[in-house]
Amino acid sequence: MQRGSDRLSRRQDDEMKHQLKGLLQSGHPTRTEEWHDPEPVADDDPELASGGRVPSDAFEALRLELARHLARTPFPAHRGDLLRVLRERHAPDPLTHRVEGLPGDRTYRSVQDVAVALHRR
Repeated sequence: MQRGSDRLSRRQDDEMKHQLKGLLQSGHPTRTEEWHDPEPVADDDPELASGGRVPSDAFEALRLELARHLARTPFPAHRGDLLRVLRERHAPDPLTHRVEGLPGDRTYRSVQDVAVALHRR
């Protein structure tokens, strides 16, 4: 005998699942009031269609990618520290290769410094 916080018996639960099965699998909204449903993504809006913010230029795209993978990295950091974090967080190989090209003796104070150094190359 199951003792829990079930409000319905097993038979009633199975009956409700059977009644709702078609509605849930139909792909249509299940709410009765339209304002509860999320608004669909606009096809012609690249920011929303891509699921996030679209960078305006190459530098911004590079900085955004670095920030995504170097988030919560302790700065200041050297090239070796950055490479270790990028590999641990499975950053894309092209980004890792670009960071490998940075001078090893320089200290970077922030993601912005790294992005500026990479963008100049």
